[in-house]
Amino acid sequence: MWLQSPDDLQPALQGQVQADVVIVGGGYTGLSAALALRESGVDVVLLEMDYCGKGASGRNAGHLTPTIGKDLPTLVRAVGKQRALELAQFADRAVHYAEETIKKYAIDCDCRAVGNITAGLHPCHRAPLERVADLAANLDIGLSFLDEDEVRRRRLPGMTRFGLLEHAGGHLHPGKYVLGLRRAALAAGVRIYEQTAVTVVGKSSNRPTVRTEHGQVVSDKVLLATNAYAPSTLGLLKSRVFPLRVSLFQSRPLTPGEREAIGWNGAEGLYTAHESMESYRLTAEGRIVGGAKFIHYACGGKLASGYRPEVFRQWADIFKLRFQELPALEIETFWGGWVAMTLDFLPFSFAGAKGSVYYAMGYNGHGIAQATLNGRMIADRILGRPNPDSDLLQRRVWPVPPEPFRYLGVQAFKWYYDRIDRKVDADLRSGFSAAGKSSP
Repeated sequence: MWLQSPDDLQPALQGQVQADVVIVGGGYTGLSAALALRESGVDVVLLEMDYCGKGASGRNAGHLTPTIGKDLPTLVRAVGKQRALELAQFADRAVHYAEETIKKYAIDCDCRAVGNITAGLHPCHRAPLERVADLAANLDIGLSFLDEDEVRRRRLPGMTRFGLLEHAGGHLHPGKYVLGLRRAALAAGVRIYEQTAVTVVGKSSNRPTVRTEHGQVVSDKVLLATNAYAPSTLGLLKSRVFPLRVSLFQSRPLTPGEREAIGWNGAEGLYTAHESMESYRLTAEGRIVGGAKFIHYACGGKLASGYRPEVFRQWADIFKLRFQELPALEIETFWGGWVAMTLDFLPFSFAGAKGSVYYAMGYNGHGIAQATLNGRMIADRILGRPNPDSDLLQRRVWPVPPEPFRYLGVQAFKWYYDRIDRKVDADLRSGFSAAGKSSP
């Protein structure tokens, strides 16, 4: 993880308190919403079961990305060109809103607006990336294809043959970012109670009440900003989101010689063009952080275990394959977290049937930007203010299949995508040459 328990850990809730709004969840969504509500003078209590940022906000790889949906062609097929364009523009706005938030609250989080690149490692990756680039150009979306000459000019790592550049975004230190939001929220007067797990969301005297082990908050509105933890810890929204465990790692710091050998002058974030992508980036202290690819789902929406030595061994092997310029560089640390997935790969925010309980989550691994903006969006909804982005995310949501079909479906998709990626990697391991071969 990127952070440890803060020195000013806030006390657990004891007894009953009252507030205008109580927020459950101290990640990007909850803290962003709390800040937006406080700007309008709303009395806010925020409850966090560990400490703010302990969940996905403090466990992710740090890519600030405008990616939305599974991929652009799939998004267009699902919702049409016009709505896909609107969603892509929303994702761009989310990146810029996060960047504005960092500036507004003077958060030092190593934010670098260098873009992210989907790296094509094998000739079979070229046609799909070119199709995305052509579609993006047709829709005026900020993506562009990088050919072999441009890849060499940028001195990208040797695994990259060609790529697809996202113009907006880059990467940051996610722990510093979420702790910066926490500091800003405390300074703004948000009452934060940490080490406070919620047990029940109900009503008392016809007012929403959130109960914890040693206390309760009575309020006018409740916001659930628990993301992957909603099904597992609260037993809520099991038909909308399901948690996937993702493993991450970081290397030791690169030596000056290794830094020169790898190139990567622009320090762009990288995703591989595999079906189950891998992510890589350089940190401010000169480490390589990577992850994704191997996902795990526990039947029933529980939080899958993160201790998987067999996955760590696979990652060590893959890391050597991807960064052959750095034969002596070893992985130093593994960690991971749970991503909240939705069936259509889109986030959501909505009000419950009686308009007193609100929900905002489901970022599918793209939460730094989208969760930050979604916090503002759901705050506007709570305040009764119009927000076109909130309207954009309203849609008919197909329910996630019940168990055991959900578990079997996840396993089937994993097997299918892994099969394709294994063929690609088998070629790469065998010293594959592009000459005369265009598909795995």
